[in-house]
Amino acid sequence: MNEHEITAALLRKLVYLGKWGGSHTSIDNLPKGFPKEVRGTVKELAKELIKREFLLAKPTSYGLEVSLNPKKKKEIEEITTGK
Repeated sequence: MNEHEITAALLRKLVYLGKWGGSHTSIDNLPKGFPKEVRGTVKELAKELIKREFLLAKPTSYGLEVSLNPKKKKEIEEITTGK
């Protein structure tokens, strides 16, 4: 899998789970379901998506939580559908 495919799969996963805006999930859960050889890359790409504001970060006492940015919904849908 290349980085673009991993990014699209990661965003698709969060869309499927309905993690928009106020609904968060732990950044540690993002690699689950990906092949073992790309799990490290998944976390790195998630941090890049936070910088690009596709993901919103919420620091908590027990770790970093992330959710999809509703303001980027159109761009996220374009990436996940491949259009």
